[in-house]
Amino acid sequence: MFDVFGSVKGLLKIDAVCIDNNVFRLHYKATVVILIAFSLLVTSRQYIGDPIDCIVDEIPLGIMDTYCWIYSTYTIPNRLTGRVGHDIVQPGVASHVDGKDDVKYHKYYQWVCFALFFQAMLFYVPRYLWKTWEGGRIRMLVLDLNFPIVSDELKTDRKKLLVDYFSTNLHMQNFYAYRFFICEVLNFINVVGQIFFMDFFLDGEFSTYGRDVLAFTEMEPEEREDPMSRVFPKVTKCTFHKYGPSGSVQKFDGLCVLPLNIVNEKIYVFLWFWFIMLSVLSGISLIYRLAVIMGPKLRLYLLRARSRMADNEYIVKIANNCHIGDWFVLYQLGKNIDPLIYKEVIEELAMKLEGKEEP
Repeated sequence: MFDVFGSVKGLLKIDAVCIDNNVFRLHYKATVVILIAFSLLVTSRQYIGDPIDCIVDEIPLGIMDTYCWIYSTYTIPNRLTGRVGHDIVQPGVASHVDGKDDVKYHKYYQWVCFALFFQAMLFYVPRYLWKTWEGGRIRMLVLDLNFPIVSDELKTDRKKLLVDYFSTNLHMQNFYAYRFFICEVLNFINVVGQIFFMDFFLDGEFSTYGRDVLAFTEMEPEEREDPMSRVFPKVTKCTFHKYGPSGSVQKFDGLCVLPLNIVNEKIYVFLWFWFIMLSVLSGISLIYRLAVIMGPKLRLYLLRARSRMADNEYIVKIANNCHIGDWFVLYQLGKNIDPLIYKEVIEELAMKLEGKEEP
């Protein structure tokens, strides 16, 4: 089992320089790892056995398995409740009358591994765009100042370069910041869009899947309908047709066991809660970002919280002279530079800006 997840552990490495935030990392690190791990788990037959096993008389089992895997199986939705072994064989498995009973065909299980991998790639797109647009600017500006022990000569030289950069590029970095904000919006659009995508993928069942599973545990045993058995049935039916000796069409009904659905039903319960949580956090993050863009006082407060060691007058001086792009770059640097060095950078930058204002 550890071999399955070993191939994705590289995505969990901690970056030397932080160029985003925690919510952003939930999208391209945690969610991508989860989706790829689930995709690998579904495709690893050695851990869960054959994906489908069908039982039918007169048809070789290998042929029946392949046929039903390719052409789908089905269940009867109005036969999901009842006593197993008395009223029904398994939930959704019973005889039916054509034209009277609804028949639900299940084909999604052929595509689960591909869908999960495709979703993982979509979650990484905003990260890829931001890395491309960012171009290593924060890494370049940090200049080894993220280490607590730096020689005085090197520290003085690096601080001077950093202060000169800000002084020269003051009010010219808004486009840099807005591209990051665009990527945050893309994260929110992506996670909400993927909820609708999975709902379409599972024939409209995903949007309420987690809520239905919770409600299922509170119902009476005789009356409750297991949503996991409805969406991911473990036992289904499959009909095979072939020509008989006289050339007439013969129909063979078989029972099919889908071991993969034991895994699939748990995967999508987890994904329902994860995607709901992620969409809520992303929405809150966008509200926070809008407040940062519209509120200079909030930016001052955040900069003060980031550089607690610096004198307040220096922080106010910088906040009053910075546009949103300047503030964003300076705030990002505060995540990567040693606090003591960051304090000195803030103070020297404030004095530099004050000197530029003098006639």
